[in-house]
Amino acid sequence: MRTPASTYRLQIRPDFTLLDAAGTVPYLKSLGVDWLYLSPILTAERGSAHGYDVTDPSAVDPERGGPEGLLAVSRAAREAGLGILVDIVPNHVGVATPSQNRWWWSLLENGRESPHAQAFDVDWDAGNGRVRIPILGEDSDIDVLEIKDGALCYYEHRFPLAPGSYADGDDPRQVHNRQHYELIGWRRADNELNYRRFFAVNSLAGIRVEVPEVFDEAHAEILRWFREGLIDGLRIDHPDGLAYPESYLRRLRAATGGRYLLIEKILEPGESLPAAFDCDGTTGYDALADVDRVFVDADGRAGLDALDAKLRGGVPNYGGMIHDTKRRITDGILHSEVLRMARLVPAGAGLGLEESAEALSEIIAAFPVYRTYLPEGREILRGACALAVRRRPTLAAGVNLLLPLLLETGTDKAGELGRRFQQTSGMVMAKGVEDTAFFRYTRLGSLTEVGADPTEFAIEPHEFHARMGRRQAENPLSMTTLSTHDTKRSEDTRARISVLAELAPEWERTLDRLQELAPLPDGPLANLLWQSVAGVWPADRERLQSYARKAAREAGNSTNWTDPDPGFEAKVAAAVDAAFDNDEVRAELESLVCLLEPYGDSNALAAKLVQLTMPGVPDVYQGTEFWDRSLTDPDNRRDVNFAARRRSLQALDSGEGPSSYRSDAAKLLVTSRALRLRRDRPGLFTGYAPVAVTGAATAHLLAFSRGSRAGEGALTLVTRLPRGLEEGGGWRDTAISLAAEMTDELTGQSFGPGEAAVGDILNQYPMALLAPAGKRGDGGRPK
Repeated sequence: MRTPASTYRLQIRPDFTLLDAAGTVPYLKSLGVDWLYLSPILTAERGSAHGYDVTDPSAVDPERGGPEGLLAVSRAAREAGLGILVDIVPNHVGVATPSQNRWWWSLLENGRESPHAQAFDVDWDAGNGRVRIPILGEDSDIDVLEIKDGALCYYEHRFPLAPGSYADGDDPRQVHNRQHYELIGWRRADNELNYRRFFAVNSLAGIRVEVPEVFDEAHAEILRWFREGLIDGLRIDHPDGLAYPESYLRRLRAATGGRYLLIEKILEPGESLPAAFDCDGTTGYDALADVDRVFVDADGRAGLDALDAKLRGGVPNYGGMIHDTKRRITDGILHSEVLRMARLVPAGAGLGLEESAEALSEIIAAFPVYRTYLPEGREILRGACALAVRRRPTLAAGVNLLLPLLLETGTDKAGELGRRFQQTSGMVMAKGVEDTAFFRYTRLGSLTEVGADPTEFAIEPHEFHARMGRRQAENPLSMTTLSTHDTKRSEDTRARISVLAELAPEWERTLDRLQELAPLPDGPLANLLWQSVAGVWPADRERLQSYARKAAREAGNSTNWTDPDPGFEAKVAAAVDAAFDNDEVRAELESLVCLLEPYGDSNALAAKLVQLTMPGVPDVYQGTEFWDRSLTDPDNRRDVNFAARRRSLQALDSGEGPSSYRSDAAKLLVTSRALRLRRDRPGLFTGYAPVAVTGAATAHLLAFSRGSRAGEGALTLVTRLPRGLEEGGGWRDTAISLAAEMTDELTGQSFGPGEAAVGDILNQYPMALLAPAGKRGDGGRPK
């Protein structure tokens, strides 16, 4: 099996196609990239910017370059010696425009008799034999239906007509009543939807790849790519939505001939991948959380906690918060999923529908992880049931009746409740925690990132080393990342925000002043908003307005998506406008940014080097070899100026060094030299060990060796807590001992053997990448 030394994620879309990706290959090869990593490329909803709404799994999307584009990028990669990893979406398909998805169109046209009926996860009984489609503004909009060109139309939306269901002159409402689907008001989806979705997205319908015929049809084109040597590996989106992730991965691995396989799996702190999962690791959110926290000052926790408590009028209970936000989801946008499970409780169990739904919701709200993979995880389920009973003793009888039913996961009808519960718990976690609680728990925004536990404030170097040692031993082929298409803030934005932990008093004074000048009645949201603005400043108004509105609605405390509060949202918009229009607000903001920026840049470069050299397969998200201060989607999908990056890399390789460590060229230098070293000298990255540090500033250096023996591996040295280092007088007598002569890949300076002063090694940049001298890679270090 071929495995990557590194990957580079490219977002393939209608305005950046596979043909465009092929054109980037020479630059990416020079950058040091080993594999291209492509976003979904199967045919998606027309105009889709992300490709996760696949409408036809049998073909490469023509808008993304089609089969010719895939062939072109594959040929370019092969000629350059690069591999290709492709993101695929087995859990769901896009159904926003039924006519674009022949599976869905057939289902709506023919109902249970459709040859594609088994592909979809529909509760036909709950819909009285019809698929409920929540698309109407109001139920009364049924009166505006029309028959046009052989289809039932609701404004621009078209739906098929069942054979024999329409004759000329028939009333459209009567024709609608004869269909295998029922158009309903969109608000009814929360309680009455009867098909499984991706989370709460009505336009993404879940599919049943556990059915062999569905698996075969959904993967035929993907497997062709392997047979014809076009790609080398797969990234699996949202495996937790599948009925049987373990058997799916086993079947896919066999079908691909044992190729490299990663899964987008969120691991909670302390959680490991199930041993039975036949894959090479995750997409790296667990690594992201570790890297971020080693650059957060633990001593800042008390100050930020106090500020948080002041803003919200009390000390938050995170456990209670996520219980409530998860219940908000089970009782709200995913209540139809809970009711579907409740209908599976046997009538003889003695539980009514609502009682069953309440008990199931409480168990899900108590879950500490996304899901179980029974029989693995039985104790987690039992523990969640016990916690649910402690919280709600009146539910004890119902929970105790449900537990044995939830433990049953066979393929027959008796196991359906247990299977569906596992598919649902992850949806509730994602929506209740990542998409709600993370916008409420706001003491330090860099900690509320996908796959992280924000109650873990910081980790010290010794704990980081312990975790990396385990990663090297257990998951050496798992991906590491700092930015993705899903991160709520890019790596450089988070790195700047993390400096607030070193500046808690200054931050409190600034936030108090901002609240005086541009007040928001929601204190925790104000904390989040101004951290985010400071993290990306300077920024354009439209970007920040879009982010602020999204953050306020996701938090759901003062406004929300379904029933926005215009008055509150006007205040949010006014606060953002004040950053541009109010001289005092702008001065406060820019003074804060001026203070944060040099330390944030140091954190960002250090984090980048750590991520690129730590155990695992490092991924670079498109464009982040330059500074990238982004917020959430679609901000993080902006166009990348590859021409500028190509020119800058050529300048570096010709000997033109960065103007300072804060320039784009400095980040490009770190990225290119680390990627090249990993690709060209893999023998330097075969182990992991902490590097011993002595002297006055040991707490400010994170240092590790990637060699299996002393003196035989690459050494990473990075600055942490740079403000504290500066305030304490710098490196002073801090030193490390080198077993052999080592050369810094960033500067070309050599050190050792013997004791080397850290201040000398880091005299130009806040980090260094040392390799045994005399064995340089394809270098091109700036002079």
